[in-house]
Amino acid sequence: MTILTVFSANRFLLLRRTVICVLAGLLIFYHCTVLYELYLGGGNYEGLYDRSLNGTPKSYEYIQSALRLLIVTSLILVACGIRSALWLMWTSIGTLVVTHYWAYFGDIPVAFVAGRHPLSYLKGFIFPTIITLMMLLPSRPARPGAALSQQSASISPTE
Repeated sequence: MTILTVFSANRFLLLRRTVICVLAGLLIFYHCTVLYELYLGGGNYEGLYDRSLNGTPKSYEYIQSALRLLIVTSLILVACGIRSALWLMWTSIGTLVVTHYWAYFGDIPVAFVAGRHPLSYLKGFIFPTIITLMMLLPSRPARPGAALSQQSASISPTE
């Protein structure tokens, strides 16, 4: 292995880690901002919960808050490089999207469903998909011809 190959692999790894940390950081910032505004900043973040429509059930807010805390926790673990945290990230984000569909098709008075198409909630899977792909990529890019040299090395002359 040459120094150029090692340098190229390290740049590739650094790029992947940077993309993961930036996307995870954006999601962490967003979910922390929503939680802050909901509980400490007046209780109405971007009109998520419309108090004029008989009030949003507190249980719905608590479920979403718990899911947002799980998302933040899982994203911190993912940014630290823990691959098993991907399961928690996908479970918590998927469940949050399910609660959005519950509000959309149910009788929950929330303002964020007004004027939205049902498929718009699926955009919540874009960043997690990119993060997962970056986490699961091989640690270094494959060299051209590496597969051929491995195949020829595995064939012994006695076969």
